[in-house]
Amino acid sequence: MKQPRPRTIHLKDYRPPSHLVETVHLDIVLDASRTRVRSKLRITPNPAAVSPTSELKLDGELFDVESLSLDGRLMTPGSWTKTTSGVTLNALPDRTIVFEAVTLVDPDSNKALQGLYRSKGIFCTQCEAEGFRRITYMLDRPDVLAIYTVRLEADVEAAPVLLANGNQVERGTLGAGRHYAIWHDPHPKPSYLFAVVAGDLGSIASDFTTMSGRKVDLRIYVEHGKEPRAAWAMDALKRAMRWDETRFGREYDLSQFNIVAVSDFNMGAMENKGLNIFNDRLVLASAESATDAQFEAIESVVAHEYFHNWTGNRITCRDWFQLCLKEGLTVYRDQEFSSDERSATVQRIADVRQLKALQFPEDAGPLAHAVRPESYIEINNFYTATVYEKGAELVRMLHTLLGAETFQRGMDLYFHRHDGMAATIEDFLACFEKCSGQSLAQFQRWYSQPGTPGLDCQIVHDPKRATLTITLAQIAPGLPRATQKAAAPLTIPVRIGLVDPTGRDQPLRAADGTKLSGDVIVLDQARASYTFTGVPERPIVSMLRGFSAPVNLTVDHSDGDLAFLAVHDSDLFNRWQASQLLGMRTLLHIYRALKSGKRSTRGTPYAATLARALANTSLDPAYRAELLRLPSVLDLMREAGVDVDPALAMRAHRVLSRRVATHLGLDIEKSYRSLRPSGPFSPDAKSAGHRALRTTLLTLLSARGLPGDKKRIAEHYFAARTMTDQAHALALLAHETPDVSAKAFDHFRDRWQADDLVIDIWFSAQAQSSRASALKDVTKLLSHPLFKITTPNKVRALIATFATANPLNFHRPDGAGYEFVADQVLVIDGFNPQVASRLASSLRSWRGLEPVRRMAARKAIDRVASAPGLSRDVFEVISKMRDD
Repeated sequence: MKQPRPRTIHLKDYRPPSHLVETVHLDIVLDASRTRVRSKLRITPNPAAVSPTSELKLDGELFDVESLSLDGRLMTPGSWTKTTSGVTLNALPDRTIVFEAVTLVDPDSNKALQGLYRSKGIFCTQCEAEGFRRITYMLDRPDVLAIYTVRLEADVEAAPVLLANGNQVERGTLGAGRHYAIWHDPHPKPSYLFAVVAGDLGSIASDFTTMSGRKVDLRIYVEHGKEPRAAWAMDALKRAMRWDETRFGREYDLSQFNIVAVSDFNMGAMENKGLNIFNDRLVLASAESATDAQFEAIESVVAHEYFHNWTGNRITCRDWFQLCLKEGLTVYRDQEFSSDERSATVQRIADVRQLKALQFPEDAGPLAHAVRPESYIEINNFYTATVYEKGAELVRMLHTLLGAETFQRGMDLYFHRHDGMAATIEDFLACFEKCSGQSLAQFQRWYSQPGTPGLDCQIVHDPKRATLTITLAQIAPGLPRATQKAAAPLTIPVRIGLVDPTGRDQPLRAADGTKLSGDVIVLDQARASYTFTGVPERPIVSMLRGFSAPVNLTVDHSDGDLAFLAVHDSDLFNRWQASQLLGMRTLLHIYRALKSGKRSTRGTPYAATLARALANTSLDPAYRAELLRLPSVLDLMREAGVDVDPALAMRAHRVLSRRVATHLGLDIEKSYRSLRPSGPFSPDAKSAGHRALRTTLLTLLSARGLPGDKKRIAEHYFAARTMTDQAHALALLAHETPDVSAKAFDHFRDRWQADDLVIDIWFSAQAQSSRASALKDVTKLLSHPLFKITTPNKVRALIATFATANPLNFHRPDGAGYEFVADQVLVIDGFNPQVASRLASSLRSWRGLEPVRRMAARKAIDRVASAPGLSRDVFEVISKMRDD
C-alpha cells in the first residue's frame, strides 16, 4: 500500500502569526522518565496578522497533557481541540491572555535527540528546528520572539548543575535532597533557541572583559575527568569574542556564557542564547586525543556558535526558508575568523575543497535546491551544504562586489536596523543597497536559482594591437550551451590577473567600455567581452582568483599554461587551483584510457609541477601540503561525468599517485626525514602546517607500494607523539593487509577503548579501507561492544564514513554496499530520522554511475522508498532521489 505523501510547506504560503507570545515562564521538574513542565505563556493578538482570528493553534507533540488553563481557570473540553500535532484554543477573546499548560515528558525514551532527552545521565535539549514542541505547547516558529524565565528543579546529587538561557538570577535548596535554579534571558528569542542542561558535570572557568568594560563569566561543562581537554575550546571562545568586537563591532550582551559538551547530539553544535550545546567531539581536544583537523574544527565551530549571538540570535530568521540568513552569514564570519587566526590562503583552499566536495554534488543531483528553497517537507533536511557553504559564498561575493568599507557599513546597518527582529533575505540585502546606492535585485537571483552556474572563458590575444580580449559566458545549471539564455543571468564577480612570461602581474588597463572594478570583472549579462590594452606579449590569464564566485569555470588554458600558473601565479589560491586542474586533467586522461581498455602514460608534467612546489621552501608548509595533495577519487568521480566506474576511478588515482611518488621519490624521502618532530606539541598553525606536510609526504611515499614504504607507515604510527600522526598512519594502514596493519589497529583499540570519542578514529579508519573484506569488516563492527547505533557520532564514524569516503566498497558492482546502507537507514529511521535522512543522502549521485551499479543503487533506493512508516525526513530525501 502506497503511503500518503506528507504535507509540503511553501515559502509563498508564509503568513504572519495570528498571535504573538510576549513572555514564557517555564517551571521544569526534571525526572528521567517523567519530567513535569509547567508553562505560562502571555499571548497577545498580532496587529500585523493578515486575517485576525479567535482561534489559535499551538504546536505540541509526543508528550502527555496534565492540564490546560486560560487566565487562571482550567479550560473545559469544548474550549480546546487536541490533535497529534498540537492544540487549538477556540473562541479566544480579542485581548492579551495567559495560557498555562502542564505537560509530562519522558527524556529517557527520546532516542531522536530532539526536544528534551538524556545522554549519559545528562538532561539536554535540542530545539532547532522544531524540538520545543516536544516539551510543551508553543507557537513554535522563528518569527515568534519572547522573553523567557525558566525555573529548573532536580535531585541535587543526580544534577548538581542546572543551566538554561540567559543569566542565573536565583538558586537554592529544597527539601528531600532537591534544589532549584532560576534563569532569565532579557533578549527576545524564538523557541528554537531555548535550552536546558542538567546533570553531574565538571567544568573549567574563565572570564572575558568586553570592549565596554563589562566582565563576562565563561564556563565550559564536560564529563568529569575531561576538563583539561576543554582548554583549547575556551581559548578559541575568548579569541572569537575579541575578534567579533574588533572586526564587526559586536559585543556580548549577557553576564554569563556557558558551553556544554554532550556525547549524544545530532548536530555539531547549537547556538542557544547564552547556553551553547556542543557535540563533545567539537569541544574536547589534547595532543594525545585529537588531530590537528579536530583542533581547527573546534576553533571554527566554537567561533561559529558564538558569532550566532548576533547573526542568528539577536537577529533571527523570519521563517525557515530564510535559514541561510543566519547559517550562511555565520559560516562566512567563522571562515573570516579562521583566515585571520591561520593562513588565509590555506583556509580559503579548505573552504573551497569543502564546497566542491559537498555542495557542488548536491547542486548537481536530485537534492539540489536554492540557497533559499521554495518548499520543504521536513526542515531538518535543509541543513545542507547549499544553505551553509554556498550561503557563505554569496556573502563573500557581496564583499567582493561592494568593497570592504561599504560591506562593513551594510553589516552595521543590518545589526542596527534589525536587532531583536526576525528578518528576511530582502531585509539583509536592503541594508547593502542603502549603503552602496546600488540595486541588488539581480544579485538576489543567487538566492533563488538552484544549481552551480557554468562560466565559460575564451581568451584572444592580438599582438599587433597589443590587446587581450576575454569573453565570458554564463551557462545555466543543467542546460546545454545552446539553451543557456533560458535562465536569467546572475551577477558574477570574476577576479582576474594577467601573468606575463616572467611570472609578474601586468597592470590591468581596460579599454573603453570594459567594466572593471579594481581587478574584478562584474559579469551581469549572459555573455560579455572585456578588452585590455597595453598587452604586447601573450600573458597567462589567472581567472577567478580567490574563487571569487561559486561557479564551474571552463577556460582554454593548455597544460603548459596551468603548469606555469602553478609555479608563478601571485595569487596563491590560483596557484593551488592551477595545480589541481592539471592533476585532474591527468587523472581524467588515465581514467578514460582505462575505461577504453588502453594505457595512459600521462603524469610526468604534473609530477614535475609538484616537485617545484616541494622544493620551494619559502612557502608555508601547510600550503605546500595542499599543493602536494592530488585531487581525490571522489573529485575524479564528480568530474568524470556520466557512467562513472568507481573502481576504475580508484585505479586511475593509484596509477597517478604511484607515478608522482616514483618521480619525486628521493626528494620526498629527504623532506619527510627533515620534518621529524621535535619539542612539545602545539596546536598553532605553524606547527600544524609542519605536521600536515609530513603526513602528506607519507601518503605520497605509501603510494609507491614498496616494502620499505609499508614498513615506514607502521614506524610512523608507533613513533607518533601526536594523534595527528597516529591517526593518519592508521588510516593508511587500513588499506594494507592484516599482516601489516593488525598490530597497529589492536594497539589503538586497546589504548583508546575507554574513550568513546577517540575510538571513533578507529571505526572511521576501518570504514575507509579499500580491502576486499571492508564491507564484511564494517558489518561485523556493528556488533562490536564499542559501537552503539543510537549514538550519532558512532553512526557517522562507521556507517556514514563507509558510504561517503569508501568509493570502492560502497560502490561494489554487486550492490552489497548500497543494500548495507539501505538496511541501516531503515533501522535508524525508527528512532532518529535526522541521522537516517542524512545517511540516505549518500545515494544521491546514483544516476551518474555506470549501468550495473546504477541499477543496484536504484534497487536499494526503491526498497527504502517502499518501506512502511518512513519518517518525513527520509521520505523527502528518498522521494527526490527516486523521482529525479
